[in-house]
Amino acid sequence: MSRPSVVVIGGGIAGLAAAWELTGAAEGPSAETPRVEVIEASTVGGTLATATFAGRTIDVGPDGFLARRPEAIELITEMGLADQLVDIAASGASIYLREALYEIPRGLALGVPTSRQDVASLGGLTWRSRLGVLRDQWLPARLKVGEDIAIGDIVRTKLGRELAYQVVEPMVGGIQAGRIDHLSARSLFPALYEAARAGGSLTRALTTPAATPATAPPAPLFATLRGGIGSLASRLGERLAERDVAVRRATPVLALRQSTHGARRYDVDTADTTTAADAVILATPGAVAGALAGALDPALAALSELRSASVAMITLALTRGELDLSFPGTGVLVPLATPWRGADSMLTTAITLLERKWPHLVEGDEIVRVHVGRSDDVRFAAMSDADLVARVVAELNTILGSFPAPNAWLVRRFPNSLPQYEVGHQALVDAAKTAAARRHLALAGNAYDGVGIPASIGSGRRAAREVLAALT
Repeated sequence: MSRPSVVVIGGGIAGLAAAWELTGAAEGPSAETPRVEVIEASTVGGTLATATFAGRTIDVGPDGFLARRPEAIELITEMGLADQLVDIAASGASIYLREALYEIPRGLALGVPTSRQDVASLGGLTWRSRLGVLRDQWLPARLKVGEDIAIGDIVRTKLGRELAYQVVEPMVGGIQAGRIDHLSARSLFPALYEAARAGGSLTRALTTPAATPATAPPAPLFATLRGGIGSLASRLGERLAERDVAVRRATPVLALRQSTHGARRYDVDTADTTTAADAVILATPGAVAGALAGALDPALAALSELRSASVAMITLALTRGELDLSFPGTGVLVPLATPWRGADSMLTTAITLLERKWPHLVEGDEIVRVHVGRSDDVRFAAMSDADLVARVVAELNTILGSFPAPNAWLVRRFPNSLPQYEVGHQALVDAAKTAAARRHLALAGNAYDGVGIPASIGSGRRAAREVLAALT
């Protein structure tokens, strides 16, 4: 009897992790391992990629991952790459408020204060924000919370507009490239959601004792690989090829059809081929999954409603010593609607000092990265690379006090790359996963189980386990 066939549509880190799990994970393939084919519309690895810049290998997409989640560490260890791990060298960040930089207190929970001291120690805020925290602790505002609610609705009602839009949105919205008035508390900030549902003080409910004894040093919060976290995707692709996984690049899938002939359940069509499959993993953006599988079930069609944000990253190389980097932390957050020359607002949403984060990059020119783009701000998309660089350099001159002309620059654009976990997201995704499971399909990727690298890896491996269970 022939081996079952599984097609993974999408060759980002979730799809690659799914293929790794399908082919035996750490133990490797066996006689029962299905035939696996990965079909990717563009570049394998998705946003995980590296480039040579200013004499070093750097990530041009995400530059690290949350090390306190296990999924990325587990995969890296299984692949024999643990000796390439690099822990983050610094922590903390600053925020640009009222034309000055202020250190962000360590006690904030995704930007939400857990005590009056957190707000008192953050400069640049008015007395209204301090009054909002005091009111929350002694006379908390009432809020009706249903099956889901926007993060912005909770924070604005409980703590006031200033904290919501000047502190929480730059932090939460920066991670998601979205707006807190649309982002789901249930999906993205469960602790905040449960605290709001319970009623009472939000700040008191979010106060938790330290999980690590004071005598033990805390585990590093973030990590990367010495060759860049983008190298994980390329190394994983190589390992999958050794397992006889067919990885097809620059090959868009045009249709996913229920087979009307033969022993396989599905036909997966590209421009040149049709692959028969017993099961399919859709490791694509939600809208793509909805377009491909929507005819099979209304719950899968609903995935087409998922929105994504477009962002860009601008990496700049500066002669060492020319830039004043006396402020603390690994970067700077910039609130949305920060004024810029008249009625305009700044494009910059965040600044990252790559060398402060990763000690193996400390050589040659200093490297600064600027992030632009949000779910409702695509102004950068109409600008040429050169114009975009000129704009962010001008903004950095204001934010940092001065900023010299860069010796080199690199622009990377990521259209529709960050899914928006908006209110109702969890219910929509749960329904789609249930519908998929009934049809030997599985959903994987950052549209379903979280946007970070560990979450995407875990999503891919979970989808693979579901498919393997269905096939047996």
